[in-house]
Amino acid sequence: MLAVSELIFVTTIAATTALIARSFLISPPSSAPCLPDVSSEPLALLFDDGILHHGNTDALKHFAFAPGTHVWDDLHDILIERFPDFPRLPESGAAGSIRIRPKDIGDRSEIEMNWRDGLCWVHMYEPVGDDRAAGRMTQDAGPSEHCIRTMPHPAWETDQQGRLVWKNDAYNRLVSDIGAAQNDTLFALDPTKQKQRCLLTGSSDENEWFEVETHAVARGGIHHATPVTALVRAEEAQRSFVQTLAKTFAHLPIGLAIFDNRGQLGIFNPALVDLSGLQASFLATHPTMLGFFDALRENRRMPEPKNYRSWRQDITDVIAAASDGQYHETWSLEDGRTYTVQSRQHPDGTTAFLIEDISAEVTLSRSYRAKVEQFEALLDSVDDALVVFSATGVLTFCNAAYRGMWGHAPEASFADMTLHDALKLWAPRVANAAVLSELSHFGTTIGSRPDQSCTLDLVGGERLCCRLRALSGDAMMFRFSHVAKPATADTASITTPA
Repeated sequence: MLAVSELIFVTTIAATTALIARSFLISPPSSAPCLPDVSSEPLALLFDDGILHHGNTDALKHFAFAPGTHVWDDLHDILIERFPDFPRLPESGAAGSIRIRPKDIGDRSEIEMNWRDGLCWVHMYEPVGDDRAAGRMTQDAGPSEHCIRTMPHPAWETDQQGRLVWKNDAYNRLVSDIGAAQNDTLFALDPTKQKQRCLLTGSSDENEWFEVETHAVARGGIHHATPVTALVRAEEAQRSFVQTLAKTFAHLPIGLAIFDNRGQLGIFNPALVDLSGLQASFLATHPTMLGFFDALRENRRMPEPKNYRSWRQDITDVIAAASDGQYHETWSLEDGRTYTVQSRQHPDGTTAFLIEDISAEVTLSRSYRAKVEQFEALLDSVDDALVVFSATGVLTFCNAAYRGMWGHAPEASFADMTLHDALKLWAPRVANAAVLSELSHFGTTIGSRPDQSCTLDLVGGERLCCRLRALSGDAMMFRFSHVAKPATADTASITTPA
């Protein structure tokens, strides 16, 4: 009698357990995911300490499982390829749940796992039809899936081991163009970098560059690739152009310093090293304009400031003028050298400084001016009045005797003095005015002409001897000297030396 009671009790417990298990399979502890167009009932399996305890008809038929015969490893081996995040062991312990997505973004299936103590429920939601198998986008797909699938740039996800989990259509097209395997990752990424450039070689042996940006997530990483081939080629062309310029600048005797729009030295040539006396290692550190000029001052390659307190303000003024392209100065250094420094402003915000050593030109100019001054002093010491006219009849030189004789200082006039003006100046003081026409004829004759001389009778009774001489470049010189007036001579005459 006791045995029958125990049998009835055991049967009741078993039936109750089966009923509870079926209730959990049909109505799992957490709500089903909101997937459009999925089957009305998910594939449901119940494991007890890793052993299949129960399953609905669709699940047992789909996996060909039998309760009490199959274990968790059997389900793991079937799903791991499609769901890389499927756990190796069933979850246990306090109640919890997780959802697992497949690696292929076109696969709209989902697995939900719930556990409590030693029991673990597995619910697999499959979409209706062949949408997953063919990887086509249905009209019921959500806006986020539409956005991801139609992105023009490749996007994909990898797990923590770097294996490909899912990819969008642009990635698939790139795989087809490259000719790689569908499950292989195209890009060799450095996991320590968030942004990096990668090179791919297509089937036509053309190099394609991509900038890959990685975002770390709990499952691994989400990656986005942006084509930057045109940008890379433009950068290569720019580098080649800069190298060509650098080779050209290397042979220039003028020092060149180009500062970018941030005010840092970007390009310089060897002449700048020689003229500035600064080390190339210092210039290679890309100093700012202020640091560059400060180093020039310390190296005594700038005029020494009179007031050190205003030095910074002076340099700031120099930089401001240079930034406007209005700086052009001549520096006289302590060692006797002379530099000319000018700036050039460019539309992109860069500023170029040109530094040239003009010591030789300055020395030559000073020597020339000294010789001219010496020559003028020498001519000023001559008693005869000398005046020189150019080929166009413009007065270019006269000595002190001429200025004293005719009371004329050409350098004080704003306009050029011509031979015609000089004849008008001389006419009131010349008694025999007819001879002035002969002087005008000599001055307007073009080409070679013989030297001539004439005598001018002044109104005051003085007599002048005027010698006319042709100079190089069709210039002419008139030389006036005092002569004693003969008692019988009343007129002036033009004579030509034999």
